[in-house]
Amino acid sequence: MDKGLVVISTGSAVGVLLADGSIVDCRIKGNLRIAGIRSTNPVAVGDEVSIEQQPDGTTWITDILPRRNYIIRRSTNLSKQSHILAANIDQVALLVTLNHPVTSTTFIDRLLATAEAYRVPAILLFNKVDLLDGSERDQLKELMELYQSLGYPSLAISAKYDDVNSLKHKFIGKTTLLSGNSGVGKSTLLNALFGETMTRTADISHAHDKGMHTTTFSEMYFLPEGGAVIDTPGVKGFGTLDMQKEEVGHYFREIFALGRECHYSNCIHCGEPGCAVLPEVGGCIAPSRFDSYLSILSDINEAKYR
Repeated sequence: MDKGLVVISTGSAVGVLLADGSIVDCRIKGNLRIAGIRSTNPVAVGDEVSIEQQPDGTTWITDILPRRNYIIRRSTNLSKQSHILAANIDQVALLVTLNHPVTSTTFIDRLLATAEAYRVPAILLFNKVDLLDGSERDQLKELMELYQSLGYPSLAISAKYDDVNSLKHKFIGKTTLLSGNSGVGKSTLLNALFGETMTRTADISHAHDKGMHTTTFSEMYFLPEGGAVIDTPGVKGFGTLDMQKEEVGHYFREIFALGRECHYSNCIHCGEPGCAVLPEVGGCIAPSRFDSYLSILSDINEAKYR
């Protein structure tokens, strides 16, 4: 029995990197799918696994080694199940665009809250800044100042035109999950970082100004300087999972800091007496952040994906 690292996952097929540098196509043992894992993909890129080759030549994944962390989102097709984006990562890099297409602050905040919940550091990369007009550049400045004030490193880039080699120090020596809406330029950024055309890119769908799904499966790419980047399919929404309503505020840094002053320890900041958070919305707490917080509460209360 050998051990390896999952580097490709198409949903139906899994590629496992072995110590000798070879990649083996593997199948997943049926019991892994029912062993208390309510996920559409019990094995994710970044997982360390045990594999076993059968006499007929097929190779099976027989066990998943303990994960140190992972990032999940609610499955869009099966709302009661999760989809694991990646496992055993050092950080998540969220690529966002203020236009072509628009990344909503709700999407940003949902991913950041999930990263907080699973104790994964996050950085924000604002892409396609070359396409922004004057008012959009003002919005960019405001958003970057907001997230930097909360402790999230934020960078403005143009992956298509800039020399992004200076970004590499953010990735070298770390395993990074690269995520974002469809069409924000993940493939373009990867091409620039790796110095070669390693993933194909697609034009934006002008009909809806939404990105075409260029990447249809998750794959890990290794930097020559050390470290790896996990590319994932673009998503239109980010459904949170496994959050109790009393805990959601813990995953918004500024709400958590103020929430310790609330009269009730289980205050969810929706009108309870003695709440220290509500009076600060529009002050210490940006309205967009509080709206994102409420949207996650709505998911929990209505038990649905948004």
